[in-house]
Amino acid sequence: MLGLLISNANISFRALGGEVTTLSAQILRLDNILRRYGPDTYQARETLRQYAEQKTADLFPDDGADVRLDNPSTYELLQRLEDSVLELKPANPRDQWWLDQAITLAGKIGDSSLLIQQVAQGTPKTFLALVVFWLTLLFASFGLFAPRNLISAVTLTLCALAVAGALGMILTLEDGFGGLVHSPQPMRQAAKALETRSHDTARLGHRSNKVIRSGRFRRAQSASSRGNCSPFRIMTVR
Repeated sequence: MLGLLISNANISFRALGGEVTTLSAQILRLDNILRRYGPDTYQARETLRQYAEQKTADLFPDDGADVRLDNPSTYELLQRLEDSVLELKPANPRDQWWLDQAITLAGKIGDSSLLIQQVAQGTPKTFLALVVFWLTLLFASFGLFAPRNLISAVTLTLCALAVAGALGMILTLEDGFGGLVHSPQPMRQAAKALETRSHDTARLGHRSNKVIRSGRFRRAQSASSRGNCSPFRIMTVR
């Protein structure tokens, strides 16, 4: 029975890790699509970065007791992201295709969040309490007929510790967020990648603005110099 419970908890833990990995991959894919769409998606990408950071903080906080699977503010960021994507106006079939892909991925990200909540439910605690009660009665019957010596005491103690460890492992595997065994790396890597891309985009935009301002200044200076020469020549001729 304990073996079946551990196997079931391990399956649940692997499914939960798979959903987290899928969610992080979808977030990175959506950012790539928005980046290829063009500079009009800068605000949507910033919202996506905020969503990734907030979702990571909700699922894998520093304190395991602060896990929030259904944070309303995080879901609001996802809604703002969808609104930003829907406000885009594609200029050609290529942009329309990227826009359709972005909308589809945004919907899948919302579905992945719901699946994470469903997978994280785990085995009912009432059933685990019943198992503990059964095992307590079983060990009490063993101790009732066991001889009172050191070997029996050590054996029963080790068996009790083994069973307690198995139950603890079951609870730990089912508590995939904030427990001793968890896999926050995919989401944290996705959030870090989006932050790096955001900084690179901002740096490129700053350089582009400097180049544009420099070009405008040179054109204005050239036009001013041409305009200043003409009146001088006319006055000299007169």
